[in-house]
Amino acid sequence: MAGQQFQYDDSGNTFFYFLTSFVGLIVIPATYYLWPRDQNAEQLRLKSLRREHGRCLWYRLRLTKSQQSIVPTLKKAALLFGWAVFLLLAYKVSKLDREYQEYNPYEVLSLDPGASLPEIKKQYRVLSLKYHPDKGGDEAMFMRIAKAYAALTNEQSRQNWETYGNPDGPGATSFGIALPAWIVDQKNSMLVLLVYGLAFMVILPVVVGTWWYRSIRYSGDQILINTTQLFMHFMYKTPNMNMKRLGMVLTAAFEFDPRSNKEATIRPTDNIEVPQLIRELGNINVKKKEAPFCYPYSLKARVLVLAHLARMDVSEDLEEDQRFVVRKSPALLQEMINVGCQLTMMANSRGGFHAPRLVTIENCMKLTQMTVQGLQESKSPLLQLPHFEEEHLRYCISKKYKVRSLQDLVSLKDSDRRSMLRFLGEEKYDEVISVLGSFPHITMDTKLQVLDDEDSNNITAGSIVTVTATLTRKRMAEVFEKEQESTPCHADDAAATEEAGDTSKAKTKVWQNKSKAAKKTAKSKKKKLTKKKAAPAPAKAKQANGNVAGNEVVAPTVPAVKEDEDDASDKGSESDEGDANKDSPSERDDDSDKQSDTEVDEMAGDDEEEWEALQQSIQRRERALLETKSKVTHPVYSLYYPEEKHEWWWLYIADRRDQTLVSMPYHVCTLKDTEEVELKFPAPSKTGNYQYSVILRSDSYLGLDQIKPLKLEVHEAKAMLDNHPQWDIPDTEEEDEEQEDSDGIEDSEVDDEDD
Repeated sequence: MAGQQFQYDDSGNTFFYFLTSFVGLIVIPATYYLWPRDQNAEQLRLKSLRREHGRCLWYRLRLTKSQQSIVPTLKKAALLFGWAVFLLLAYKVSKLDREYQEYNPYEVLSLDPGASLPEIKKQYRVLSLKYHPDKGGDEAMFMRIAKAYAALTNEQSRQNWETYGNPDGPGATSFGIALPAWIVDQKNSMLVLLVYGLAFMVILPVVVGTWWYRSIRYSGDQILINTTQLFMHFMYKTPNMNMKRLGMVLTAAFEFDPRSNKEATIRPTDNIEVPQLIRELGNINVKKKEAPFCYPYSLKARVLVLAHLARMDVSEDLEEDQRFVVRKSPALLQEMINVGCQLTMMANSRGGFHAPRLVTIENCMKLTQMTVQGLQESKSPLLQLPHFEEEHLRYCISKKYKVRSLQDLVSLKDSDRRSMLRFLGEEKYDEVISVLGSFPHITMDTKLQVLDDEDSNNITAGSIVTVTATLTRKRMAEVFEKEQESTPCHADDAAATEEAGDTSKAKTKVWQNKSKAAKKTAKSKKKKLTKKKAAPAPAKAKQANGNVAGNEVVAPTVPAVKEDEDDASDKGSESDEGDANKDSPSERDDDSDKQSDTEVDEMAGDDEEEWEALQQSIQRRERALLETKSKVTHPVYSLYYPEEKHEWWWLYIADRRDQTLVSMPYHVCTLKDTEEVELKFPAPSKTGNYQYSVILRSDSYLGLDQIKPLKLEVHEAKAMLDNHPQWDIPDTEEEDEEQEDSDGIEDSEVDDEDD
């Protein structure tokens, strides 16, 4: 059996093949992942957002960062250098000579292929005299000549050459190692050993260990494990947490501690600037000695967050730290919501402690909105718009307009809106309307059902209820257009109702005023009608129960109702008699058969529709599991948030009377146009009617939350059948099966005897 032979590359040619492959494996993927994206596309995107987001802090920071950053240039230079090395190595490899050549004895003897035997012997004689070692020739060349002569004259050698390509038969398999021979040279052995030991026994373990010990400190959402444990401790300790306490717990996160996070910093100037901010802010529980709220990092982070919510100006150094704290806060608040949900599930399953109240989790959501918009809880949502200040709100909340929310501002007529915002110039007004038009307007439709059940609309005690919420996102600008289109229709309807004599309202709106003659005629008609109706009231009331005053309105309607009932009964009796005369018994049977057939067809059609709907929902779930949607939805308009943020939402079901969560909040991060979300929860164990709420909350905007009532009627669960009819096998069927088995055995015995 042929052996194996390893040899190092003395010339270094094989090493170039290895080096070219290694560089290519690094350069090609690095170019795909690290090559800077098209800067022109990013500039065009920012340019398209300039009109609406030009005043936002994140937009201004993004522009300055793109202008000052040299990282894309360095990336391009490094990748181009890598490609230059790769192409140079590829060119070097293409120019290398092939070391392996097929053995040809004719070439060794300098003969043409197919030469005759006398020509071979003659040429061998000439070359042997020239290269024989005894006559001063080359011994290696003489051995090659002798080997070639034997291959062409000896029958066995010739057969080996034709079969294996070698006159000596199958030789050892040769493997070339793509390393230069100097690496295994004994002179360099200590140096090579030192490099290998340093690389694989020091550098590699240090790199892997550093990565591992850093990664185990963080959760899957890149939140420190110690921070998650801190949140769980305080939410367990304080189930009902107000906004002030919540802010203290948030700013105690270890992400703001320089000992746990190198991004956080404590500056020497903090001893001067932070106390000054504390005096400006007022009472923020500075004297509280509870750890970790009394630590310097926690106090500084709390002051910076409160200054951000109050929209106070800070120094440049503190502004940089404030941006870091504000940028981290939404992710930390989301972790607090997750911790609250975990504690709620543990309390529902195990018991033994109080779950966090609904107000605690909702305060986390509100604080996220406040942090993104830089607003305090008591401030008006209108301050999210540009050019709106505190002194301007008095124009909005006046008795004439009563605008307190964004929806009120949208529902105003354009003329009233312009009149109310007269303190703004034309350009500022257009900017406000453009920004308001970019705000989201969500339409939420809910469907309640019990999946995988025969009667999906019947909710039984303990069943798993599925609420399918369909969220449709539109821009406020579309609501503007609808309001403008529907304004004339509303005016016509109002005029019609006014002419009909609706005097129930004492005051009417300006656009509802009509001529006095129309009002007088309507009022006179109404007075005549009331007088005519009020006349027979006393007599009827006395006949009923002697109470005249209490039945003035109800009494005159009774005779009319009775007369209508009598007429209806007369007509019904006449029609029954007519039907009885017309229809014979056979015709009635035919009609009943037709009705039963139509009912069966309708039931079959309903079953097919339910089956198709079920299949579509299953396919939709499978597609949702397989496809990964981008979390890039729509940029949020935030004047004071230092980073670009996208619109995300929380959707959950709650019992607002008991202040408990019914379903865990679902973080909707992929709502671009339409999104369908399924919320599941177990139905109550007791029968009855329950009133829940489906709540949709934004994590970016104030005043855009929606609450939709959800009525739940729980019925008693059906009793389980111990003996289902499908499992009852009659005795006759068992006897028939036994008889068939015995007949089969007898037939097989008869066949064997015949054979």
